[in-house]
Amino acid sequence: MASTADFKNGLCLELNNDIWSIVEFQHVKPGKGAAFVRTKFKSLTTGKTLDKTFNAGEKVTTARVEKRPHQYLYADDMGYNFMDTNTFEQIVIEEKLIPRPDLMKEGQLCDILIHDETETPLSVELPPFVELMITYTEPGIKGDTATNTLKPATLETGATVMVPLFVDQDTLIKVDTRDGSYSERVK
Repeated sequence: MASTADFKNGLCLELNNDIWSIVEFQHVKPGKGAAFVRTKFKSLTTGKTLDKTFNAGEKVTTARVEKRPHQYLYADDMGYNFMDTNTFEQIVIEEKLIPRPDLMKEGQLCDILIHDETETPLSVELPPFVELMITYTEPGIKGDTATNTLKPATLETGATVMVPLFVDQDTLIKVDTRDGSYSERVK
């Protein structure tokens, strides 16, 4: 059990027979009336968001969730296969639990959130940035770098991202996994 004073981003709670993670919260003390806490939750099982208001000091049930390091192995018709880097056990994760599966390449390390009591995987957390090779993009025109224009590029995983005109095929780039955008070239 915890109270609203223990709220912090990323804290996992059990509400409405589901496990929710706090995305953001705000403690409000109005001039008249009792203090309260506005929170925004994200479901770890369905991905839905929920806005809820709690009275200050209200008790809530916390969920025991653990991050475990895993290595992505391969995808098949059953789902995405991962290996625990500590125990070498393999598990299969559904595509809906992975935020950007098109940015994962074989051998990549990521964290899987697992509910401690039921040992069920809740979601996969990719690293903030991944380095991927561009397999195809239109060639850039020399001297056409004055404007901030983007062109599509296909990556080695099959994902498509928008890159600046000066980026060519067979270039290693860094991609932000949170929004799937180009970050920089890797030297």
